[in-house]
Amino acid sequence: MTTTPVSPSTPDAKSGTWVEHMPGSAQPYLRLARADRPIGTWLLFIPCLWGLTLAAVAGHPSPAFLWHALLMGVGAFVMRGAGCAYNDIVDQDFDAQVERTALRPIPSGQITTKQAWVFLVALCLIGLIVLLQFNRFTIVLGLGSLALVAAYPFMKRVTYWPQAWLGLTFNWGALIGYAAAAGTLQAEAFAIYAAGIAWTLGYDTIYAHQDKEDDALIGVKSTALKLGDATKPWLAAFFVAAVAAFAAAGALIGAGAVYYLALIPAGLHFAWQIRSVDVNDPHNCLIRFKSNRDAGLLLLLAPVCELAARII
Repeated sequence: MTTTPVSPSTPDAKSGTWVEHMPGSAQPYLRLARADRPIGTWLLFIPCLWGLTLAAVAGHPSPAFLWHALLMGVGAFVMRGAGCAYNDIVDQDFDAQVERTALRPIPSGQITTKQAWVFLVALCLIGLIVLLQFNRFTIVLGLGSLALVAAYPFMKRVTYWPQAWLGLTFNWGALIGYAAAAGTLQAEAFAIYAAGIAWTLGYDTIYAHQDKEDDALIGVKSTALKLGDATKPWLAAFFVAAVAAFAAAGALIGAGAVYYLALIPAGLHFAWQIRSVDVNDPHNCLIRFKSNRDAGLLLLLAPVCELAARII
């Protein structure tokens, strides 16, 4: 089968990805789901791993740990795609006015709104199939996130803090991961959920600085516009809060010294982001934003090291 090359949908889409080798008719849908930009899937998946691993440390080891992790990876991929499709449907008029998003599949005419809705429903059905593999408590908890997802695209219209709502939404996986193993939620699960919210406030504020000029012109709000040149001290506060909440989770499960020592690499990474970010350089902001895959995995080191210490 031959393929028809399609230009990347946005300036920050990486060229040469596997999406470009897919059939031409499939490429717009894959780009609608941001399949050519996996960072969003990582940022959705990593909190799931936090919760799943922390539950094991807290005395709720899952015999199906790897199976659950695989399911959550698939779920993160399809639900991130569904969320992007929904966001683009709602924001298509705004996207058409922003240089970075004007070439996305819907505003550029590669996909109609109706086609995007059909694709969205298909992804949601796959996500539901994945969710139904978990225990009943986790299923109900997962369905509860839909209200957050539905409201998110509208937050930038009413508040300068849509990044906080994104934090509530994107880190729901921390609760899902914990509940999948434990069948319930304990205080430590909410502690890492809070850590995720603070983390998201940091990385998505960096991300939002890419669009701040266009956002100001079209009337879209963000923490980038709210904080402006005072962003760096706020980033420090967000990232310190994230590490502190992780430390609090450790205290709640009676973690040993190895848990807290394992938080140091994440703290150093956050310090690098704060020190080196240039909020007036979109390319610099994009690189720092994408580096948060590594930051999230570094935070995962704490429960992983604690679990290893307890097993040994």
